[in-house]
Amino acid sequence: MKKRIHRVVILVNSLKEEAIDLLGEVKSYLQSRAVDVEVIPVDEAKVPTVPPNMDLAITLGGDGTLLYGARILAGCDVPILAVNLGDFGFITEVSRTEWADALEKYLEGRLGVSRRIMFEAAVQRSGRMLQSFSGLNDAVVRAGDFARVIALRVHLSHTYVARYRADGLIVATPTGSTAYSMSAGGPILHPEMDAFVLNPICPFTLSNRPIVIPADETFELEVEETQRTQIVLVVDGQEVFDLQPKDRVVFCKSDKHSLIIQSDKRNFYEVLRSKLNWAEEPHA
Repeated sequence: MKKRIHRVVILVNSLKEEAIDLLGEVKSYLQSRAVDVEVIPVDEAKVPTVPPNMDLAITLGGDGTLLYGARILAGCDVPILAVNLGDFGFITEVSRTEWADALEKYLEGRLGVSRRIMFEAAVQRSGRMLQSFSGLNDAVVRAGDFARVIALRVHLSHTYVARYRADGLIVATPTGSTAYSMSAGGPILHPEMDAFVLNPICPFTLSNRPIVIPADETFELEVEETQRTQIVLVVDGQEVFDLQPKDRVVFCKSDKHSLIIQSDKRNFYEVLRSKLNWAEEPHA
């Protein structure tokens, strides 16, 4: 089914010179087609107001720009065309030279949209909810200024599961399973799965292993009272919140999703093979 767009928001990483150059090209392309364009520079310290009734979002940057866009667009049901101008670009599948072709194919109904789950993380202190966060990639509870072991207790659906002594704990969505969690030895999930990865970072006890759990589970991380360092919660590598002993961080699947326009140049498995440089067979 063909689609019509009237209003587009562009999120641009203004620290990248290439993104600024491409912004002018994209704006001219859209405005020549009588499309209203709003531009929002990426600023991780701010949560901008997204204009209402947007038909499409375009991110110009890398994976971090897409993560920023996913959080501020959460609940808007706006498809995102993520253009990769970064170094790696695992979840931004469309290259700088492909964006116009990808946009036209999307409008012609020839490109699908990947529906990605997000998470909610609510910080509770003394029984009171202090702040909540949404994320597309992952949440990490770790030491603040120094690389020291921290102590956490984990409950899944109100059942005590384990006490972790580790450098930290990663809660990753399927989208985020190829990010920090993968580097910490976690499994790779297909990005459209309905699950989370709970992955300890360098655990003191080697029997503590990553766990894949259903997305409908509610799980809770409790910061133990005795700690040797400050502890922080980091959401998508961009939002940081200082935690205190006895704080609880409650995680659940968000009722919001991120909608990412898929490329027809490569699928998820091809991205895995090329980005991770997997060999096809041993050369012996």
